[in-house]
Amino acid sequence: MAIRSMTGFAQVTGRANGRHSFNLSLKSLNHRFLDLHFRMPAGTEELEVKVRRRLKERMVRGHVELILNFETAAAESFRFNREWVAGYIQVFRAASREFGLAAEPDLNLILRLPGALESATLSADPLLEEAILAKLEEALERLNAMREQEGRDAERELRERMQRIERGRQEVERCREATLQAYAEQLQRRIQELIGSQIDPERILQEAALLAGRSDIAEELVRLESHIQHFLGLLDAGGEVGKKLDFLLQEINRESNTLLSKTAGLAGEALQITACGLAIKADIEKAREQVQNLE
Repeated sequence: MAIRSMTGFAQVTGRANGRHSFNLSLKSLNHRFLDLHFRMPAGTEELEVKVRRRLKERMVRGHVELILNFETAAAESFRFNREWVAGYIQVFRAASREFGLAAEPDLNLILRLPGALESATLSADPLLEEAILAKLEEALERLNAMREQEGRDAERELRERMQRIERGRQEVERCREATLQAYAEQLQRRIQELIGSQIDPERILQEAALLAGRSDIAEELVRLESHIQHFLGLLDAGGEVGKKLDFLLQEINRESNTLLSKTAGLAGEALQITACGLAIKADIEKAREQVQNLE
């Protein structure tokens, strides 16, 4: 399955029995989960349930808006709810008699009340629902085709970002030996300061262990390489990888932060590590912009 973006748009039109025509549009945007919103005519509640089920089968994440409009002659678009209107008129006249009022219900006002009018479109043409569901499939195909195209563009950029991050990692690894030398020199100066002050030898060992623990970035480099390879593997696999890629970028960012913190305050080659680390973080941020738009 191809990697897909969460943004896209599709619109289709349809007709049933040569009487009723309709427009159906789908628009999707970024969202952490699948968030469905419908704008459909009254009286289409059963159809909405079926539409919701099909969207869930074909989509995983995104804020999705579906709009359905009927284009039917006004005389065929609505019918009045006979039982509702009759009940209202009966209650109105009963209240008039009870309070001795000479008044008659206003039909114009009655038909404006909620429930007085119903959409007659679906009930008038049972085949219309079938036509709408068929066109929904067409709209989904168009929407997902657009999302897949954007997904391919995002995948291409993400691979380029990972290549840049890997080159930065390799440059950091090249500078690692010089950085260790810089830490060794710093450790030696610190020990001389402690010896000159006649500090307890155990304190010297503690200082040495502390600086040694801060000095080596080998583990960070190994983990960084592993995360990059895992990231590329997910791109190769395709499908619904947006959340996994976002998590991996968080881990890559964490390792780059550790690289910067361990080499802070050193001169020489360590400055090159700092420059590479900052460049890696910039690529990570750009990659996250793309990943957060993937399904």
